[in-house]
Amino acid sequence: METGKSRQIVFAGLLVALGLVALGITLGGSLVKIKDRDRIVTVKGLAEREVAADRVIWPLVFKEIGNDMTTIYNSVNRKTDIVCAFLKENGITDGEISVAAPQILDLRAERYSNNDTPYRYNVTAVITVTSSQVDKVRELIKQQADLLKLGVAIVDGDYRYNTQYEFTGLNAIKPEMIEEATRAARSAADKFAKDSDSRLGKIRRANQGQFVINNRDENTPYIKQVRVVTTIDYYLKD
Repeated sequence: METGKSRQIVFAGLLVALGLVALGITLGGSLVKIKDRDRIVTVKGLAEREVAADRVIWPLVFKEIGNDMTTIYNSVNRKTDIVCAFLKENGITDGEISVAAPQILDLRAERYSNNDTPYRYNVTAVITVTSSQVDKVRELIKQQADLLKLGVAIVDGDYRYNTQYEFTGLNAIKPEMIEEATRAARSAADKFAKDSDSRLGKIRRANQGQFVINNRDENTPYIKQVRVVTTIDYYLKD
């Protein structure tokens, strides 16, 4: 009787042991699959392109100083007309020219001003050209000294009124640049897979990255460098 019970216990123990072994094999297989599934390589692909600016914002600034506001007002209006005529004669349209209200500074009303100054008013006039005729405007910038002959001295060097060049055609080149960056990433992933005796699988995750537009250098702000970096995760296979 006891021998029969012992046999039953041994048999049950064997079943449990076999079950644990089978479970271990199953879990082991699962772990291998998870490990294989997590074999990935992360690569980056770069695409760069130089493009010409297609819009320019050119502020022309001149100043008037004096003690009589009426005299200053008349002088500002006269010089504004001279500058606008100069621009139109050289191919700039009315729609590309905007005239801001003059900025008036009362020097004697300033808290920290020197009351000994011979002039009370300092007036700044700004005429802004916003145009897609970048090359034409660049030529006019070189010729702005001609305004001196007409009695208008254009002020330069004020950081608030720097000439700006922009590139607005990004959407037209985006698809090609993304494709180029993706090809570069794929090439790097293929090289890695080959060096590691693996094969490249499907894309696990992809990040397009942001497009960045900068001046090519400080001396040519009218030439832009467009740059994008894509980041892609690929699965690896044996």
